Amino acid sequence: MRQINLDQLQTLITISDLGSFSAAAQALHLAQPTVSLHVSELEARLGVPLMHRGARRVHPTAAGAELVERGRRLLRDVDDAVDASRRLHAGLEGRVRLGVSTTGIVVDVLPPAFELLAQRYPGIEVSPRFIGSDASAAGLLAGTVDVALVSLPQPSLPGVRFAPWMRHEMHALVPASWRSPKRATAAWLAAQPLIMNEPFTRMYALTMEWFGKAGFSPRPRLEHNYDVAMRGLVEAGYGAALLPLRKGDEAQIDPRVRVLPLSPRLTRQLVIGYRADEAKGGAVARVVEVLMDQAKPQ
Repeated sequence: MRQINLDQLQTLITISDLGSFSAAAQALHLAQPTVSLHVSELEARLGVPLMHRGARRVHPTAAGAELVERGRRLLRDVDDAVDASRRLHAGLEGRVRLGVSTTGIVVDVLPPAFELLAQRYPGIEVSPRFIGSDASAAGLLAGTVDVALVSLPQPSLPGVRFAPWMRHEMHALVPASWRSPKRATAAWLAAQPLIMNEPFTRMYALTMEWFGKAGFSPRPRLEHNYDVAMRGLVEAGYGAALLPLRKGDEAQIDPRVRVLPLSPRLTRQLVIGYRADEAKGGAVARVVEVLMDQAKPQ
C-alpha cells in the first residue's frame, strides 16, 4: 500500500471535528474540491469508506473514526519529532560528553556551570568523564569527547580549538602547625614532605617545571589526583600541596591549613577544547557558551 499522506490525514480529522467539507476547507485554507479529493484518495488507498456524507452534516464511518483517532496520535508524534529535530539543530537539546582534567574542576567549578546550563538550556544533558587533560584532548580528536576542560600546555590538534577559560593562582597549602615563611619558595618547599599530583597529569608537569626553574626536582611523599583528598592530607599534617585556588577559596580553607603565596608566582591556565566544526551551533556550542559565561567575573 502506498504511504498515507499526512496532509490528507489532517483533512480527514478536520472534517470529523467540524462536520462538513466546506468548514474544513475554510479552516485549512484549501479549496473545497481539494478537501474532497483528499478524502476520496484516502478511501481509494484503504479500500474502505471513511465518511458518511449526509445532507447537512458529515461524520466518519467506524473505519473512519478509527483512522481519525489513530491519526491524531500520529500527527502529534510527527509534530514532536519535527520539534525535537529543530531543537537539536538549534542546540536546545542533546547530550554532550565532557572530558574533565581534575577533580578540583568537578568540585569547585562545574556545579555552578551545570546550574546555569539547567536554567538556560534544560534540554541539554552533560555527561562528565574524569579522565585527565591528555585523555580529554585525545577524546576530542577521536570523537569520544565533545567538550574538554583541560590545562595548558596542549599540543596543536587538527580540527580542535582551545579557547582560554579560567586562570587560577597556584598556592602552597601547608599544615598550620609548621613553621613556615610568608611566601613559599621552591627551595623551602623542596625540603618539605610534598603531596603532588601523579606524573601523567598536567598539574604535575606544571609544578615540576616551577621547581625545575629554581634548580630543584623534589620527590613527593605521596602522589594523588583528588584535590579534596590532598587538602585533607594537608589538614592531617601529612605534607604540603601545591594547588590552584580561586578568588574567595581561602575563606573556606580549614583552619588547620595555612595558605602561602608562591615565590615566584605560578598560575594554571584552563582552556575549553572542542571541535571547530561544532562551534557555530548545536548543543556543544550552547555548553561552551554557558561555560564561558560562568567564568566571567560576577
